[in-house]
Amino acid sequence: MASESAYVAALHDHEHPQLYVLAPTDPVSRLLSRIGRRVPLWSAPVAILLCFLGGVSYVLYADPTDAGAASSPTCLVRLTTGFDCPGCGGTRAFWFLLHGNVPAAARSHLFAVFAAPFLVYAYVTWLAKAAFGWRLPALRFSPKAVTVFLAGWAVFSVLRNLPWAPFTMFFV
Repeated sequence: MASESAYVAALHDHEHPQLYVLAPTDPVSRLLSRIGRRVPLWSAPVAILLCFLGGVSYVLYADPTDAGAASSPTCLVRLTTGFDCPGCGGTRAFWFLLHGNVPAAARSHLFAVFAAPFLVYAYVTWLAKAAFGWRLPALRFSPKAVTVFLAGWAVFSVLRNLPWAPFTMFFV
């Protein structure tokens, strides 16, 4: 019990904060912990970059702009219900962004196009810090800004499924 109170006191000690790390108890967690300590900091952003480049390759190969709801790549929600899900059109928007056609990308998925520069900058900030030690100004969003964005995305997801103008222009 005394060690628990010392732990709580250390959490509230702002002059001398201490980091307490619990040792993993099972063999898999110990193995992953040992591997994690040996992996360089830059490896996570590079792994994400490789995954992203794989996605870019797939999107360029598949050309989703002429694909229907039942062809690959497909949206399971649209295939089963006929409605556009909140992410429908994101792959097409990505394809159009890769080709520099921002208006067509925005028509495919307005919120994905809006979020893309923020996501790219957040990734570049992370990569610069992990790989090179550079500290770029980080993006800071208030909970209210995130709530407004998510609420707007939810409203957009509903409006894009309404069957009359002007909402039909957002059909994917």
